[in-house]
Amino acid sequence: MQGTDPRGGRARGALLTTFLVLVAALTACSSAGASGTGGASPAASAAPALPPGPRVTVDPAVAVNPATPIRVHADGGRLTSVRMTNPAGDQVTGSTDADGTTWTTTEPLAYGRTYTVVTDAVSPQGAPTHLQSTVSTLDPKQTDTAAVDPGTTDVGVGQPIAVTFSHAVSDKDAAEKALTVTSTPPQTGAWHWISATQVDYRPAEYWKAGSTVRLDGKLYGTDLGGGAFGARDLHETFHVHDAWIAKADGASEQMQIFDNGALVKTMKISLGGQRFPTHTGPHVISDKQPSVVMDSATFGVMPGQPGYYKETVQLDERISNDGEFVHSAPWSVGEQGNANVSNGCVNLSPADAQWFYDHFGIGDVVEVTNSGGPALPIWDRWGDWEMPFAQWQAGTT
Repeated sequence: MQGTDPRGGRARGALLTTFLVLVAALTACSSAGASGTGGASPAASAAPALPPGPRVTVDPAVAVNPATPIRVHADGGRLTSVRMTNPAGDQVTGSTDADGTTWTTTEPLAYGRTYTVVTDAVSPQGAPTHLQSTVSTLDPKQTDTAAVDPGTTDVGVGQPIAVTFSHAVSDKDAAEKALTVTSTPPQTGAWHWISATQVDYRPAEYWKAGSTVRLDGKLYGTDLGGGAFGARDLHETFHVHDAWIAKADGASEQMQIFDNGALVKTMKISLGGQRFPTHTGPHVISDKQPSVVMDSATFGVMPGQPGYYKETVQLDERISNDGEFVHSAPWSVGEQGNANVSNGCVNLSPADAQWFYDHFGIGDVVEVTNSGGPALPIWDRWGDWEMPFAQWQAGTT
């Protein structure tokens, strides 16, 4: 008879129970891994990914006017570095705003160049952005320079401002808008085109004595029309001294001298004779020289013809480009105060010419009346005051 060992039965039961528990445990692990609903997997335990770095833009970037500031902006973060260089590797200066989001150039660029812009930015979460891009400036058909008169910083009350361009200007409105004149004290004035290359500025009346006048011409980058752009800016400041005005009367053959409205001297004169009468109207002194060689051939009286001369004349102040001067004329002292016998100049005795030369200079005024001559042309430097201001301001000749 086979007996049963109680201890053996209990041992087999314990082993079976242990086996079933292990199987159940393995089955549970296998089930959780398949469905993704059980314990954490290695992928689920990794750190979350950062959001993308800031969006960096460069504006403008193509066919840029070199006078237009370039703007680098970080959207969704701040700039940590901006480096802009020209083709030679030289760095362009710029500044970043207070919150660090925008960098702007602080100097003009050059025409027809391609610049490299290297930018780094970072988001608030620390995500970086690195961008390398280019900026290309426009390449104009031509660039125009401009010269300014007066060429001195101390002038008389009659001195206009003249800006003369190196080429004819197609877009005159654009050129005028780029030119700003400010005066202290303020005085009403306007520009007027004398020719296709020259534009002059004058106040409604003579400048006030003691004025400071400044010209700012933001011509660099200005489209002057016809494919031409301004080559550089203009900045000039000049001071207006006392109001020296001479009134030369061909009827009395006298010239009165006024200093700030007060009569200070009267001189005997001889103006142009019937053949070459002196132009009437306000004349402005544009040059002064201790001596000038005067040649009648410059106005058509040639060698061998009656009235021809070529000689050195002393103490000369030019009052028109038509050959008119105030100067010393010892040869006509007998006619001075009695008859007009010059070839258009204002003849003075040597003593009066010296006094005039010592007191009058660039921008001072000589007003001629009763000479029998035509009005000084507006195109003659400086015939600007011959035109009524309303017509001058309107821009019609």
